Amino acid sequence: MPDPRAAAAALPRGSGVVARGVESALLPGLARLLRQRRGVLLLGGTPRAALRLRAGLHLPDRAPPPGMAAFRLARRAGAPWALLSAAAHGTPGLARARRQGADLLFLSPLFATPSHPGAPCLGVWRWAALARRAGRPAMALGGITATTAPRTPPGACGLAAITALLHPGHSVSRKSRRLQAEHCRPGSG
Repeated sequence: MPDPRAAAAALPRGSGVVARGVESALLPGLARLLRQRRGVLLLGGTPRAALRLRAGLHLPDRAPPPGMAAFRLARRAGAPWALLSAAAHGTPGLARARRQGADLLFLSPLFATPSHPGAPCLGVWRWAALARRAGRPAMALGGITATTAPRTPPGACGLAAITALLHPGHSVSRKSRRLQAEHCRPGSG
């Protein structure tokens, strides 16, 4: 979505937003909104911008982007906002996330998703097996709607959505709050 601020304001307090491809002029307002709501902003693949905004960083399921050294230094110094998440679509992505020291993994796609038409989905059993091997909390992503959310494997620390945010009738926030309370504590997953 071009401007995620309205969707971010509608999420439960403490939720997170991964901003990829969002116009840079919108990011300071989005960061401020999420801080006010005790939420988390993760910028997709832009370590320098994450540092400027005091936001977390989300890595794609491929080699890390340039500029990681300064972000890693902020993490080592204990910056509470310097969270690192990573996308993984299979075993190689899990290994890459571990090497990068990711705090959180977005394991996808769980179900078939209109945001990536024709992409093979992991399915419930394979997703659960990968999540068990992740060694860190795993967020379910891909095809999450009000209909599919109840089929999310028990090991998920939460639900990440695109379709459910673009179409308000697909709300899954109640399931997300329960999952967050059960599985997203440090050291869980």
